[in-house]
Amino acid sequence: MLVMLLASLDQTIVSTALPVIVGEFGGIAHISWIVTAYMLATTVVTPLYGKLGDLFGRKIVLQSAIVLFLLGSALCGLANSMGQLIAFRAIQGLGGGGLMVTSMAVVGDIVAPRERGRYQGYFGGVFGLSTVLGPLIGGFIVEHVSWRWIFYINLPLGLIALGVIGWVFAAPPARQKPRIDVAGAVTLAIMLTSLVLFTSLGGHSLPWDSVEIVALIVLSIATLIAFLFIEHRTDEPILPLELFKDRTFTVACLVGFIVGLAMFGSVTFMPVYLQTVKGVSPLVAGLQLTPMMGGVLITSIISGQIISRVGRYRVFPIVGTAVMTLGLFLLSTLDMQTSTWAASGYMLVLGMGLGMVMQVLVLAVQNSVDFRHLGVATSGTTLFRSIGGSVGVSLFGAIFAGGLASQLARPLPPGIASGESGSLAGAGAAAAGVSNQAYLEAFTMALHPVFVTAAAIGAFAFLLSWFLKEIPLKDARAETIGESFAVPHDGNSIEELRHILDGLRRPERRWEAVSRMASLGSVTLPPDEIWLLTQMCRQDRSASWDELSARLSLKSGEVGEIGGRLMQKGLAAREGVAIAPTAKGRATVRRVARGYEARLIDLLERWSPEHHADIRAMVKEYAQDLLEALPRRAR
Repeated sequence: MLVMLLASLDQTIVSTALPVIVGEFGGIAHISWIVTAYMLATTVVTPLYGKLGDLFGRKIVLQSAIVLFLLGSALCGLANSMGQLIAFRAIQGLGGGGLMVTSMAVVGDIVAPRERGRYQGYFGGVFGLSTVLGPLIGGFIVEHVSWRWIFYINLPLGLIALGVIGWVFAAPPARQKPRIDVAGAVTLAIMLTSLVLFTSLGGHSLPWDSVEIVALIVLSIATLIAFLFIEHRTDEPILPLELFKDRTFTVACLVGFIVGLAMFGSVTFMPVYLQTVKGVSPLVAGLQLTPMMGGVLITSIISGQIISRVGRYRVFPIVGTAVMTLGLFLLSTLDMQTSTWAASGYMLVLGMGLGMVMQVLVLAVQNSVDFRHLGVATSGTTLFRSIGGSVGVSLFGAIFAGGLASQLARPLPPGIASGESGSLAGAGAAAAGVSNQAYLEAFTMALHPVFVTAAAIGAFAFLLSWFLKEIPLKDARAETIGESFAVPHDGNSIEELRHILDGLRRPERRWEAVSRMASLGSVTLPPDEIWLLTQMCRQDRSASWDELSARLSLKSGEVGEIGGRLMQKGLAAREGVAIAPTAKGRATVRRVARGYEARLIDLLERWSPEHHADIRAMVKEYAQDLLEALPRRAR
C-alpha cells in the first residue's frame, strides 16, 4: 500500500508546484513536460512490468522499480534546470510504471483467493485517496518548505516500503517463463515518444513544416504500422489486435483516451491559473483542486453502487461524458474576474463527469471480452487512458504556450509600461516586456483555447459513448466494480474465475447465493430451510433432531426450529423418532438442484469447463462448499 501511495501521489502532487518551479527555472513553454515526462515514461513501461514479474519473480522486479523510482525522486529534488528536472522525471516514471502494476500483482501472489477482493479494495481506496490528497499535500509542502520536498518526501516512504518487502515478502516460485514482446514494447515506446514530441513542439518551438516535425510525424506513423504488424505476428502480444473486433473494447479505449486527456490536462493547468492569475498560494490552489477529485470519488462510488444493484452501465458513460464536457466548457469561460469559488465549482462539475466514466469503462470491457483476454483487455483500457493523459498534457501545453506567445506579441495598449517582477506573473511580464496586468490578461486568454479544445474533444467522447453496447452484467462480474478504479491485477482467466467463486461463497454471501439459485428453480424457501432440507436428503438414513444436529455440528434447538418450519410446510415428516424428507421435500431439492445447475451454466458461460480439468475441479469444490455450512442472513 505504501508503494501504491508513492506511485499515485506523484501523478498529481507536482501540479501545485509547477508555477513555483517555473518561477525558479523559467521555461514556461515547457511547463507541461514536467508532467508529461513522468506520464510518458510510466505509460511506456507499464505493459512490460507484468511479464517481467513472471520472468524474474515479483519481489526483485518490485524492489527494482522502487529503487529506480527513488533514484529519480532524489535527482528531481537536486535538479538545477528545467531540462534536468524533465529528464529526471522521466527516470522517476520508468520506476513509477512498475509500482502500481506490480504491487497489485503481488496481492495475487501472497493473499489467498478468498481474501483477495478485500485487499484489492484497500489498494483501490489508497489510490482514490491519494488522487484527492496529492494537490493538497503538494501545495502545503511548496508553501511551507520547498518544491523540492515533493520529491524528497518519497525517499523515507520508499525506503520503508523497500525494507518491509525485503524482510517479510516471501516471493513465490517463478512461473513458467513467458516470452516478452520486446519488439512490440520498443515500437510502442518510439511511437508514443514521437507522438508526444510533435504534439508538444509543433507550431510553437518548431514550425509544423520543419524537417524535425515532419520526421516525427513520419516516425509516429511508421512505428504505428510496425507495432500493428508485430502484434499481429507475436505469440504473446502486449495488446492483442483481436480485441479491437469487440466494439465495447474499442469504444471504451477511445473514450478512455479522451478522459485521460481531460483529467490530466485540467489538473496540470488549473493550479497554474489559480496561482498566476488569482494570486492564491500553492496550498490554497491544492485545496481548490480537491472538488474535482472529490467529484470523481463521489460519482464513481454512487454509480458503482447503482450498477451493482441494477446490472446496467451504459447510461453512466453517456451522462458522464456530457457532464465532463459541460465542466470543460465552463472552465473555458475563466477570466481574471472569475471568483475562485466559481473555478472550484467548475472543477467539481468536471470531476463528477469523470467519475461516472472512468471505472465504468473498465467494467464494461471486463463484461464484454472473453475471459482469456480479461487481464490484457483491462490493462489495454488503462493504457489508452494513460496515453490520453500523456498526449493531452503535451497537446494542451503546446496550445497554451503558442497562445501565450501570440497574445504577448500583440502591440501594447497606449500608456502601459513594462516592469513588475515580484511574482511568477511579474517575472513573466518582465521577460515579455509588458506590464503585469497585460501579462495576466494574455495568460488568461491563452488558457481559453486549451479548455475550448478539451470541451470539443469531450463532446466527441459523448458521441462515441452512444456506441457503447449494453451487455447485461453477470452477477459475478458486478462484484469487480470496486476494483476497476485501481490498476488491474495481473491474472489469467482461471485466476479470475477462482476469485469470483471465492467471492460468491464467502460466509456473508451464502444467504444471497443460495436464494438466487433457489429462485432459478422457482423455489421460494428461505436459504436456511433449503440448506437443512438438502442435508436431510443427503443423509443415508433418517435421523432424530439430536442426531442430525450432531452430524451437522449445530445446536439441537437451532436444527429443531428450522426443521419445525419444514414439517409445517409438508417438506419433512416424522418416521417414529426420526425425521425424514417427504416426497414433496425431495422434489423441492431437485428443483433447487436444477436452479443450481442453471446458475453454474450462466456463471461459466464463456469458460468452456469441458476443456479444462482445473476449472471443473474448482466448480466442484464450489458446489460442495456452498452448502457445507448453514447460511445465515447478513446483519
